[in-house]
Amino acid sequence: MRVSLVADSSGSRFTPLVVLELASDTNQDAIAWLLSRIRDQQQDGGAELLVEQLGPGVDAQEKENPNVFLVGATWQRLLSGAEDVGLFKEFNDGSMRGFTCANKHDFKDYQGDGDSFLSMAECQYIIKHLLDTLRAKQETHVPGHSEVKLYPGKSIVRRLQSKGILVQVFPLHEKEELKRLSFSWYGKVKLSLQPLDDIRHYYGEGQALYFCFLEYFTFALVPMALIGVPYYLFDWEDYDKYVIFAAFNLVWCTVILELWKRCSASLAYRWGTLSRKKAFEEPRPGFHGVLGFNPVTGREEPLYPHAKRLLRIYLVSLPFVLLCLYLSLYVMMIYFQMEGWALSVHDQEPSFWTGVLLFIPSIIYAVVIEVMNLIYRYAAEFLTEWENHRLESSYQNHLVLKVLVFNFFNCFASLFYIAFVMQDMVLLRQSLATLLITSQILNQFMEAFLPYWLQRRRNKKMMRKVQKRRTLEDKELPLAEQVRLEADMSTYLGTFDDYLELFLLFGYVSLFSCVYPLAAVLVVLNNITEVYSDAFKMCRVFKRPFSDPAANIGVWQLAFEAMSVIAVVTNCSLIGMSPQVKAYFPDSESQLILWTVAIEHVLLAFKFILSFLIPDVPKPIQISLARLEFESLEALKKKQHHGADPG
Repeated sequence: MRVSLVADSSGSRFTPLVVLELASDTNQDAIAWLLSRIRDQQQDGGAELLVEQLGPGVDAQEKENPNVFLVGATWQRLLSGAEDVGLFKEFNDGSMRGFTCANKHDFKDYQGDGDSFLSMAECQYIIKHLLDTLRAKQETHVPGHSEVKLYPGKSIVRRLQSKGILVQVFPLHEKEELKRLSFSWYGKVKLSLQPLDDIRHYYGEGQALYFCFLEYFTFALVPMALIGVPYYLFDWEDYDKYVIFAAFNLVWCTVILELWKRCSASLAYRWGTLSRKKAFEEPRPGFHGVLGFNPVTGREEPLYPHAKRLLRIYLVSLPFVLLCLYLSLYVMMIYFQMEGWALSVHDQEPSFWTGVLLFIPSIIYAVVIEVMNLIYRYAAEFLTEWENHRLESSYQNHLVLKVLVFNFFNCFASLFYIAFVMQDMVLLRQSLATLLITSQILNQFMEAFLPYWLQRRRNKKMMRKVQKRRTLEDKELPLAEQVRLEADMSTYLGTFDDYLELFLLFGYVSLFSCVYPLAAVLVVLNNITEVYSDAFKMCRVFKRPFSDPAANIGVWQLAFEAMSVIAVVTNCSLIGMSPQVKAYFPDSESQLILWTVAIEHVLLAFKFILSFLIPDVPKPIQISLARLEFESLEALKKKQHHGADPG
């Protein structure tokens, strides 16, 4: 843990773990009230945490926000918090069990006071949970801010966030551990696996699962890439050979997705998130409604009629998404007109420059697609926020659905049009290559170079500011500077965009794999650089995110499986349309269509049988989970038996 300690107002020294930043114009009464609520004993409805204001920086005459607070906790509080959030840790017998303070000495890594038992990421997650569950008592509004209403039993922190009083809450980086992690992760160029356990220890399970999936996905595409290379090199135009390639790809996509489930289940079991009970979900910060009685919690809280939400979804969100899809089609048609114009110019007087001109429309279109995806993403977030979902999980699912539908349509519509309406395989191959390569270059630039450059400027500014005051022997920043520097870093928005990028790459590889066999090679190369750039931006560019105790990749698993089903349909249709296959059915087109549909159905059936045959959770893990359940039932029976037996 970080060595620098700060003293609480009571005089006890603690390690700062989480930073709270309030708006600079926050009323002093509101600050005093919030701090006392954070410090109050648990039985008085407080969070019982330690909190101290951050001292002024080295160069304090600048317009610095004074309302920055460091939050920490005593070990005792963290351990009882670990029990509250249902943390799973390794037991003495090697199994993973829910931590309880009562039998803390039975856990494997618990020594002495248990001060190395919880990782820093777990401590920060616990503190965030305790802050989030800090509830209003009888206050009707935040002191000094009469416009910010409070309801008994509602989360104070979420209310302050949605009203803009609480600017940000973020966990602090741990310099030494981060140095070690970044060195073993991307510091040395090497061909070895990522340090997943270290990533999980520092960033939490959700993050580590994404990096594991990225690595797995890269390895899984290697066979497709190896088979694709000779197709490309020897320019096998013969569709009979393509049929074999396409069939292999379709089976392979199913197998890798099924095996991934097993892989993620093994990891989640080892990390203790597989059998962890879902905590009762609190309403989202932005959720609002009319006060009513919630039969589940037995409390008065804002409720929002389900029918009203459905109306918003079907009468506003759905038409909006359809309108965006129409716009995307319109842009696509403009692209085809540009393509036609470039071709006609090239045909009139072919030269080197008109040859270059042929690629320009595709590149412009690829850039426009990225820009449209970005704009639509903001619109989708705004709409999903407006739909007023009560739970974070339901908000996420609606957002993912909106974004996936549009991105899928926007990225692949032109390819479908070329393949099935224009039926021009040469143009399809060229468009696929251009779209894939341009989007990869753009993504790498937007994701890694741009944020890194901005962050370097901030770092230099802060270093100059500190060096003006005194010469630093080493490059360590004092705590106040470190906190302010991290507060200025970009906020990491979660793995959403990273998964989305992988989803689209998976689409490029699987949907039209029989037309452009080199796609898998490009995606493998992209993923190798992606591992480095993502690792780099996590360690150097972004604020540390709170850990997310995920057991799997969630709704993305479904998205990838849906994509692999669509891939069966597109590949079968492409092969059915090839001149070689058409030659077998010279007289009747209906017979050709029937055969294509029949083969597609056989392949789909084969996919579903495969997914049924490969169990999602490996057998040994199933057994140990069942054994744990059996033991807890036995313990419960014993307890009841002793309770009933007065002797």
